[in-house]
Amino acid sequence: MIKGKSMVSEEINLNQEMARHDIQCLESDMGEYIIQLDGDTPSHIIMPAIHKNKQQVSDTFAAHLDGFTPTTDVDALIQTGRQQLREKFRTAPIGVSGVNFAVAETGTLCLVENEGNGRMCTTVPDIHIAVTGIEKVVQFLSDVPPLYSALTRSATGQAITTYFNMISSPRKPGELDGPKAVHLILLDNGRTQAYHDNETRQTLQCIRCGACMNHCPVYTRIGGHAYGTVYPGPIGKIISPHLLGLAATQDLVTASSLCGACEEVCPVRIPIPSLLQRLRHDAKQAEEPGQSPLRGQQSAASKTEQLMMKGFALAATHAPLYHSGTWLAGQIRNWLPARLGSWTQCRTTPKPAAMSFHHLMKKKRKGQSK
Repeated sequence: MIKGKSMVSEEINLNQEMARHDIQCLESDMGEYIIQLDGDTPSHIIMPAIHKNKQQVSDTFAAHLDGFTPTTDVDALIQTGRQQLREKFRTAPIGVSGVNFAVAETGTLCLVENEGNGRMCTTVPDIHIAVTGIEKVVQFLSDVPPLYSALTRSATGQAITTYFNMISSPRKPGELDGPKAVHLILLDNGRTQAYHDNETRQTLQCIRCGACMNHCPVYTRIGGHAYGTVYPGPIGKIISPHLLGLAATQDLVTASSLCGACEEVCPVRIPIPSLLQRLRHDAKQAEEPGQSPLRGQQSAASKTEQLMMKGFALAATHAPLYHSGTWLAGQIRNWLPARLGSWTQCRTTPKPAAMSFHHLMKKKRKGQSK
């Protein structure tokens, strides 16, 4: 099987599952091909090998491709990958692809790409299998142009990609290319769970442009692999709880500063910070009346934390109790061991050398009264 770029196939571990049945599923997207050779995983949904430099790519080719002469010339590296894949396109009986938009009105599968490998996967092999999440279905063909424009501009800054493929049927009599059969697989995998709730339904608006990752201060610091899921970054933090359950992703929803940069750049205006707060609540609290429970709801609940929050709520609503507590906390600081002295010293406001503003004003008022 020769495969074009598809995050949904990563989601269902297609390559690994095919390998269990002794079927080679070869990636044809250059970034995906590089990390497949290296036994790695994508770190970005648009640029899967963005975490590798040209020297690392050269080392990967040298380790896995016979006759490769190490080089850091980008053009030479790309040509090497193309030469290896060209014969695979011709001999593979099955081509696999993802889908960017599936049009219900005409049955058209729309694929967005820049390399041309997607067109090869969907036209040269005799069988084309397309895999997509159910949220990629749009009602009319006229819905596609604005979404396509938003996707390309937000993903790579292009007005239009190099290739835009529209597949509406297998090869017809008299046509010279195209597959003899086309199969479409629609994947749920937790998506209907998100759809049942009016708030979490907004998660399904994502068009997989990756803009939120490019502007997230957390993602740009730690990269995509730190998230431990197929979809990293801000969008991954709100999608993964539906795909994997809150029990497995409860730490992801708290790995955000809620700065709002992701929401500002999102072309389809997904309120990611609000959804993160909702998921944080659901990870610790039971569903409210009228809500559909999420898989893993209340998995992060802690009786100790609940008791502490109830105690704080009691103190915050009773002024004498609150002031007594803050006074006691200040006194406890003086009882801390000497080894913590350097830590407490840097957190203590230094005493002013001159008279404080408060005492200065107090002295002035006394002078005026006299």
